[in-house]
Formats: sequence, structure tokens, C-alpha cells
Amino acid sequence: MRVINKKKVVRSAMQKPKRPRSSKPKLDTRLSDAEQFLLPTYKRQPFVITHGRGAYVYDSAGKRYLDFLGGIAVNALGHTHPRIVKVIRREAARAIHLSNLYHNAYQGPLSRKLAEISGMDRVFFSNSGTEAADGALKLARLCARTASDAPDKPAAKHRILAMQNSFHGRTFGAVSVTSTEKYRLPFAPLVPGVEFVHFNDIADLESKFDDTVCAVILETIQGEGGIHPVTEAFWNRARSLASQHGALLIADEIQCGLGRTGRYFAYQKFSSKPDIVLVAKPLAAGLPLGAILTTEAVASRVAPGLHGTTFGGGPLICATALEFLSIIENQKLLANVRDRAAELREGLAKLAGKFDFIREIRGEGLILGIELSVDGNSFVAEALRQGLLINCTHDFTLRLLPPFIITRAQVREFLRLFELVLAKTPKSISAASAPIAVNPPRFAQSAAR
Repeated sequence: MRVINKKKVVRSAMQKPKRPRSSKPKLDTRLSDAEQFLLPTYKRQPFVITHGRGAYVYDSAGKRYLDFLGGIAVNALGHTHPRIVKVIRREAARAIHLSNLYHNAYQGPLSRKLAEISGMDRVFFSNSGTEAADGALKLARLCARTASDAPDKPAAKHRILAMQNSFHGRTFGAVSVTSTEKYRLPFAPLVPGVEFVHFNDIADLESKFDDTVCAVILETIQGEGGIHPVTEAFWNRARSLASQHGALLIADEIQCGLGRTGRYFAYQKFSSKPDIVLVAKPLAAGLPLGAILTTEAVASRVAPGLHGTTFGGGPLICATALEFLSIIENQKLLANVRDRAAELREGLAKLAGKFDFIREIRGEGLILGIELSVDGNSFVAEALRQGLLINCTHDFTLRLLPPFIITRAQVREFLRLFELVLAKTPKSISAASAPIAVNPPRFAQSAAR
């Protein structure tokens, strides 16, 4: 016979029933802190990415995303590459920062390597691409100044020609040569002496080029502007006009350089070189580093005190950049970029045959733009739901910037996910007023040669 514990029964009867757990997600204080304390300069997605590995990143809920944006062309080796992690750990235990009043162990070797792969002679290290752009504009004005120019007045040769649809950064000088009005107008008046040329329009370039021009600056492949490559004819004419008038040709390869096209530099498909090359994004595998690469003729005009930087070219960052370039070479990643790019373009061409709102596919290597006849931002949102990171620029162009390490299987995974995105995204917003593509053919610019 079972004995009943009356006290336990009474206590149990007096206890309140448990309430069901709320289905409302717990507020992530990291998001609320960001909302309250950060300057509202970005429209960030409402989730926290906690870590990455290879071509994937993971959010705080554990969801995995195939990363075809790469930190906007920064994470060329994907995330947490073991050789990069090893170098950062090693150098962090030695010296993170040393003043540029002294040599460190890695600036010289890194500058030599960059000179060798670019065909340039001299290097200046900055913290970012926009600082590199600012420094290049200073060099152009410096080289143009003569002994007859009054030191307190603009030199006779001071004009800078920049491109329509361009983007060179956010600092005052870089914004001054960036054509997009939403980036420029709130900060007017900007640096004087800048005039914009229609990209790839030789007649317009010729009409604005004279002996008062000290530099022409262009992106070899326009990135933020919608992935528009410069044509060979336009490049060659810009080179010849710059030489004829004693001006500098500045190639901004901040987004398209250092291997993204399947070459170290996009201008290397042409027979002539620029006077200055700007690089940054992938150079230190995610750490902040930019560089100005230039000729001996330009460098000969520079003296101590005319330009400088506190943080640019520190030992930890330069060691990491050397390892990045070594990995590209050791793992034959330029060939991988070319091979994966060919597979991507083939797959995208098939999708363009299924979805008539794809107007054009542009770019080279692993910098590709897919121009749509409908608004592209809703496709980015659907891609997130499908576990895919992409980007939209100029409202109608989906931008792809996958890492150099992607595999054939990951290309197939992307194409599968992207087809779902194209099929599921509502297309109610018409883009009848969408800008006409710079390169008219349906599939402009073949994969890198």
C-alpha cells in the first residue's frame, strides 16, 4: 500500500502553473548599443556576425552565410586563414607599432614585393585607400608646381580630371574627385580644380585635357559605380594625353587590384603603365593598410616632411601583407580566380537566359556586376534569407566580390542559392529609368585573360 505525503500534495497545489516561455526574441544589447551610440553612417543589417571561416560567416544565432561580398573586396583569403592568423599572433607578441621615424623589419621587403609585381619603383604606406587617394592628389600637385609658381597661389598646372560615376573614398580630397552628388554636395565647396569626364568617352577627355591638367585619376574597373571596366582605347588615350601634357595618370585599383581580376593589377592587360597606382582593400588580409605605388620620377619630387602617416606601414600589418602576397603566389590563387570566374560567368549567363530582368553582366575575374531592370536592394534582402551575402550598388547592380579561395563546389552553391534569390524576390519596382550600361553588349568584358 502506497503512502501519500500530504505536505508535498498541498505544496504542489499551492504552486502557480508555469507560464509558457515568450516567443519574443531576446533583445541583443549589442544592436541597441550600436543604434544608440554609433554615428548613423551605414544602414546595417539587424543581426550580429560573430565569426567566419573560409568563404563563410556565421551570425550570433548560428546561421551560416556564403560570403560573396568579402568585406567589400577586403577578405580575399576568406576568413581566419591559418597562415594569416599565425603571422598576426607571432607579430603581436613582438611589436604592433613602431614610429615611422625608424625602420621596421617588413616595410622594406613589402615595398620591394609591391614594386616587383606592379612595375612601379617606390611605395608609400597609408592606413586606407581613401588616404592613398588623397596622397596621390598631393603628389600630382607637387609634381606640377614649378619655380615660377607663387608659393601662396595655385600653380598654373593644377587641374585634375576625374571620371563620372567614380568613387575614390570619403576623405575631403577623395570626395572631391568622386562624382556622385550624394557623396559630394553635403560637403561643398570641395577641393577646387576638379573637372569630371564621361567614363570611356575619348572625345570628352580630349576636350577637357590641356596644359593646366596635372593629373587624370580613374578606376581601372569602377566598383561602387556599378562594375564598369575602362576600355583599352580610353586607357591608351588617357596615357598619351597625360604624357603629352606633362600630367600624371593615376590608376585607382583599391577594389580591383592585387589579384581580383586574375592578374595582380587590372591595368596589366594594357601595354602602358600609369604613373601612380592606388591599392588597399585586400593588401593586409583584413587589417587596415593602403599604399601609393609610383615611379622614380614622381618620387624624386618628394622630400621629408611633405607627406607622412602615424600608423601606415606598421610591422604587424606589413608582415601580414607580405604573407598575403606569399599565399597568393604559393597557392596559385591568380589561376584559381580565373578558373572560378569562368565558371561563375557561365552559370550567370544561363541564369540570364531564365530571368529576363537581368540586363547585363560586367566585370573581370572575381569582381562582377549583374545589372537588373528592377530595383536590386530587395534581392540583397532575399539573399540574406537564403544564407548568401551580396551587395547592391547604384540601386540596380548586384555586386559580387567573392574571396580568391572559393572552390568549384562553392561556385555551384552560389549559383543554386542565387537562382532561388532571383526566383523568390518580388519584382514590383520598375527600373524604367535605370541608367544605361556603359558597355552595351549583353555580357560585356570577358573573364581575365
